[in-house]
Amino acid sequence: MESLIQDTIRKSRVPARLDFFQSATGLILGLFMWAHMCLVASIIIGKDAFYFVAKLMEATFLSPTGEGYPILVSFAAIGIFTLFIIHAALGVRKFPANWRQLKILKQHVIMLNHGDTTLWFIQFITGFIMFFLGSVHLYFMITHPSMIGPYASADRIISEWFWPLYLVLLFSVELHGTIGLYRLCVKWGWFDGKDPRKTRRKLQAFEKILSVVFILLGITALIVFSYIGIEHKDRVGQRYSPHYSAIK
Repeated sequence: MESLIQDTIRKSRVPARLDFFQSATGLILGLFMWAHMCLVASIIIGKDAFYFVAKLMEATFLSPTGEGYPILVSFAAIGIFTLFIIHAALGVRKFPANWRQLKILKQHVIMLNHGDTTLWFIQFITGFIMFFLGSVHLYFMITHPSMIGPYASADRIISEWFWPLYLVLLFSVELHGTIGLYRLCVKWGWFDGKDPRKTRRKLQAFEKILSVVFILLGITALIVFSYIGIEHKDRVGQRYSPHYSAIK
C-alpha cells in the first residue's frame, strides 16, 4: 500500500515538472523574441546598422579575413529550434485533441468572456501557426546562415515572396510570446506584491502595450525591408557594401 502511494506521488509530480520545463523554455524563447526583434529593427536606423548587427552575429571581429563565421548563426538557430520543438511538444499536452474539443473550448471562451481565458485561446491559435511558419523560418536560418544582410534579407522578403510568411509570423510570435510572458508572471506569482489583483491588472495593461509596441516595430522593419527589396529587385543576389570600415 505504501509503495502504491509513493508511486502515485511520483506520478503526480510529473505534470508539475513538465509545466516547469514548459515555462522555462517559454521564458527563454520569449526573451529571445524581444532581443531578436530589437536586432532586426536596426534596419529602421539604416542599412549600415543592420549590416553591423548581422556581421556581429557572425563574429566578424574575430575573423582575420573579415568574412566572419556564418556557421555561428546556424548553431544559434539550431539551439532556438531545439527549444522551440521542446516547448511546442510540452504545450501540445494542453491543446484540444480533436475538432469536437476545439469547438467546445471555443464555446466556453465566448461564454465565459474571461480575459485570461481569451489570452490562452489566442496563445493556442498563434502557437499552432508558429509551429509551421516558425519551423520554415528557423530551417532557412540553419541552412542559409550567410543570407542575412540589408540586401539579402530584403531580396528574400520581396523577390522570394517571404513577406506573407513574415507578416503572419510577426503577429503570431509577438502575441504568443508577450501573452506567454504575462501568463508566466501570473502563474508563478512574480511581482504579486501585496495586492495580486491590482498587480494582474497592471501586468495586463503592460502586456497590451508591449504587444502593440513590438508589432508596430516589426511592421515598420518589414516595410523598410520591403522598400529596399523593391528598389533592389533588378539586382537580386548583390551583397551590401557598408559605408564604413569598422566591420567588414
